[in-house]
Amino acid sequence: MDPVATLLRGPVYRAEELGQPLPNTVHAVSFALPCWQDVVEYEEKTERVSRKITSGYPRFVVHGLVAEVARRVAPGEKYALPFPSLKTANACADFIRRRCSEASRVISKDGMHVVATSSAGERTLRDFWQHTGVIVSSRQAEAWLAGRKPDAETQGILDSLRRQLAELYGCAPDDVYLAPTGMAAHFAALKAVTKRCPELITVQLGFPYVDTFKLQEKLGAGGKLLHDLGRLKQDLLALLERHELAACFCEIPGNPLLGSADLREITPILRRYDVPLIADDVVATPFNIDLSNHADLIPTSLTKFMAGTGDVMGGALICNPRSPLHAELKAIVARQHEELLWGEDARVLDHQLRTFPERMEQHNANGLYIAERLRAHPAVERVWYPKWEFSEAYEAVRRPEGGWGALITFLPRNAESMGPWIYDRLPISKGPSLGTIFSLACPFTLLAHYNELPWVEGCGVSRFLIRLSIGLEDPAELWQRMEDVLDKAAKR
Repeated sequence: MDPVATLLRGPVYRAEELGQPLPNTVHAVSFALPCWQDVVEYEEKTERVSRKITSGYPRFVVHGLVAEVARRVAPGEKYALPFPSLKTANACADFIRRRCSEASRVISKDGMHVVATSSAGERTLRDFWQHTGVIVSSRQAEAWLAGRKPDAETQGILDSLRRQLAELYGCAPDDVYLAPTGMAAHFAALKAVTKRCPELITVQLGFPYVDTFKLQEKLGAGGKLLHDLGRLKQDLLALLERHELAACFCEIPGNPLLGSADLREITPILRRYDVPLIADDVVATPFNIDLSNHADLIPTSLTKFMAGTGDVMGGALICNPRSPLHAELKAIVARQHEELLWGEDARVLDHQLRTFPERMEQHNANGLYIAERLRAHPAVERVWYPKWEFSEAYEAVRRPEGGWGALITFLPRNAESMGPWIYDRLPISKGPSLGTIFSLACPFTLLAHYNELPWVEGCGVSRFLIRLSIGLEDPAELWQRMEDVLDKAAKR
């Protein structure tokens, strides 16, 4: 039985299912965290939880096959990770030496390149792996361990994937640059704008997904966050009067608060100052929104809604042909680009993308159905969803046939006590990631920002938020399961 489809009928949410891969395959990118305390202990790396986790989101949890590659290439090196090219391995080794002054070296064998460092350099090694997303996938590791090389069909599959993405984005296939992860696409965008304007900082418009900002802080010339969407125009203009900027980054909509920067106001300002806009559309997807009148570069994750299966990683950077900076930025991106998306991952993505539009249409319908009911329930304090959160800004880029997506964040009433209570009882698969055809829930703030909770809450992001990625289950049946828990919570 298809393990992905199995989760549509039998979600993984019971305490005893802690650590189970979601879906239950060797290449799964999520894993079960059924209870609030499991999430806390995952972040605190307790033995009870750590020994249960055999796989996880690949930028955060090094897959067993990937770890085995490191052992084979660099035997005896305790702190080592493989990279998909010599260029990226050298960049990582340089980052370790520059960032924490620890020794690092690159060890190569049969086309695989491992960076080894000391115990003091391990955190910086992991930072590069996590924030840049330039990683070796589990399929690439599996192939290397088996001695498999890319086959004759690989180039055709990569070309087909580029053509499908070009159709979604209204650009030429050679405007699409594939990457091993969505964060690697962000990294490519950051490298392009810092090459264009060395030493200038970048700015994040609106509260972002954690690694988007960490990438700018640690691997760019520095990043500044303007988190208040209501004051974005004023804050940006004030900043531009004091600083030159390499670029502005934003998410349409943001994750987890699902508000959007008003690009009708922002784009003219940035173009007047010759500052590129890098806009991430992962949550909405190109099915729902059109950023071609605003963005200069669009980094996106193929791992989420475009794949839908939760068992493959991939990303793409789109050079928007309608941008006034198109020729300049594309030339930089092209010079820096390496084709690092592994062919077997591309094959899965190419296949899944063929059904993406029809799946996304259903995700939209199901997401709206659940969001409206959550918003009306007495156990819920607040719901964040693009239809209501800075809705005019979202509507300005929403396609005529597009919807509001399937990501919902909500805050229970009496959140400190009822957030964990509700999460523990939700009969939905619970783990990191989003965009799968099976619904996923997680206490996002804890997972993404556990070590900086006071700062995050100062930005208006509660530690008790529950984020839902609504899948393709029957929405009425899904709501009935959720409603039973929420009704009990309302009576407590």
